[in-house]
Amino acid sequence: MTATQVQLGDGLTVSPLGFGGMALTPVYGDVDLVEALKTLHHALDAGVTFLDTADIYGGGSNEELIGRLLKERRDDVQLATKFGLVGTPSAGYTDIRGDAAYVKQAVDRSLQRLGTDTIDLYYMHRRDLRVPIVETVEAMAELVQAGKVRHLGLSEVTAEELREASSVHPIAAVQSEWSIWSRDVERNVVPAAAGLGVGFVPYSPLGRGFLTGTLDASTLGSNDFRRNIPRFAQDAAAANQDVVDAVRAVAAELSVSGKPATPAQVALAWLLAQGRKLGLPVVPIPGTRKADRIDENLGALSLDLTPAQLETLDAAADAVVGSRSADPSWVSQGRE
Repeated sequence: MTATQVQLGDGLTVSPLGFGGMALTPVYGDVDLVEALKTLHHALDAGVTFLDTADIYGGGSNEELIGRLLKERRDDVQLATKFGLVGTPSAGYTDIRGDAAYVKQAVDRSLQRLGTDTIDLYYMHRRDLRVPIVETVEAMAELVQAGKVRHLGLSEVTAEELREASSVHPIAAVQSEWSIWSRDVERNVVPAAAGLGVGFVPYSPLGRGFLTGTLDASTLGSNDFRRNIPRFAQDAAAANQDVVDAVRAVAAELSVSGKPATPAQVALAWLLAQGRKLGLPVVPIPGTRKADRIDENLGALSLDLTPAQLETLDAAADAVVGSRSADPSWVSQGRE
């Protein structure tokens, strides 16, 4: 393992930053697929080789897009995808399934769309409360035995659910929202993961774009997924601007490769520092449609935040207004 790699749980080695594929679907507005594929190629060229997608993103079109990349560069990629959310791009999520029959169907469909024989990291996207988690993980473990999957992951599980799952099969990573303005996982899930030797993969590490300081929530398009999230509502977003101001203030004190640091770099550096502080490997997966943003995000790897700067950012997190999810029961926050 080189300095440019991080080991999550169960021996899975990935790049120190990943790429969140959901940004390359129409959830935040229209997507140019030619540009999207160029962005993915640039990610690999820059050293961001841990790519994350899901069968629900774009109704499967995101897996198909990444499949086009894999035709040329499968050996360059640590590939993660997810199952469990049921729905369509037009209707949204209509159900969650974790039964064994669905697990087996879902992986075969994903493998076909991705055009590959094996998925490096296969996540349960959300918990199906009608099915004991051990049954879902047993079905996932059979996929490892069959050679269709190399490692198992869980998304938005509680600490207890993680412990139950780990009793069935080693879990390489937990993926949940975690950022300066979404810290609920630090109470129970992160300590449980650290104790079990499970890595953490924060999604939306830049607050779905809010923490970059470039987003005006009042101008979100009608088809923008973020319009459904309470903290993006007009009054909440205005109050949460204080968090962005604190991130900007810290960025103004720092530089990366001779250039002023950006809020995005500070937000990612804070997450990496939290991982070191809390004793577990952390690999954020920011998503973007622009190649230059990948280069910007990688600058976070060279940022060292001082104790005073970390204290400023921690204090800002305490003032966040609004839930991180339109339906908290669908994420760990609503079940703990």
